[in-house]
Amino acid sequence: MPALPFTKGQGTGNDFVIIADPDGVVDLSDAQVAALTDRRFGIGADGTLRVVRSAAIAEGAEAAASGAEWFMDYRNADGSAAEMCGNGIRVFARYLEQAGLATFGEQRIGTRAGVKTVRRDGDGFEVDLGVFVVDETDVLVQAKGLPVARPGLGIDVGNPHVVVALPSHDELDGLELAYVPQLTPAPAAGANVEFVVPGEPLVVDGVGSIRMRVFERGVGETLSCGTGVAAAALAVRHWAGPAAPDRWRVAVPGGELGVRVVDGHVLLSGPAVLTYTGEVALA
Repeated sequence: MPALPFTKGQGTGNDFVIIADPDGVVDLSDAQVAALTDRRFGIGADGTLRVVRSAAIAEGAEAAASGAEWFMDYRNADGSAAEMCGNGIRVFARYLEQAGLATFGEQRIGTRAGVKTVRRDGDGFEVDLGVFVVDETDVLVQAKGLPVARPGLGIDVGNPHVVVALPSHDELDGLELAYVPQLTPAPAAGANVEFVVPGEPLVVDGVGSIRMRVFERGVGETLSCGTGVAAAALAVRHWAGPAAPDRWRVAVPGGELGVRVVDGHVLLSGPAVLTYTGEVALA
């Protein structure tokens, strides 16, 4: 096939290969996505973002009917399709803006987890991830570097997460997330797994703070995971009880993101940067 134009972008170090395909004519196989995202033999990224009109992709029919012109076709680094990506949708918004495809303000963008509203927020963007679900079903998480399995809390923010609280930064830093954490029972569709340490103090001036690392389904450890950041803040808020704040700062290896809870919705804010453009030949 001819050379494929692409743009590279990142949000707090969570990086993506962006492919503009407004009319839905680029059909990448799982193997081709994996080749693009390979950090040694490809461009290198945690996933791909295909910029396609909602009306041009079967999964975008509902988004198109609701008036959302653009659909974020997000694929993990292994080629598997994912429901949602909180960092990815901010990078997607940055691409729409810089390519002259949309103006901000505010835009509604289709995803496999439904239509999400993205707004300008200072130099970055804030996305309304929608309603969230806390699942208190017992699940144990074993990870290399933890001496014993720890309980995890299920949080769904359009995609599934399991959040594990750790007592110290030393334990968080000692995790070896090159190995896949094992969940018992294992969710049928898998889950992203977040390991979190509360701030000391937990709340300052009405804003909670936590630090986390994440293992993403289909990717591995990443410098950041937007929906995982939201899930981690929601889990700590749940554990903290009724007096817990609705605003959170979450430190990840790639930077810091903001989380707000408003009327039962969770909102995520942070930076989005386009780093370079190029062309790549695909096998």
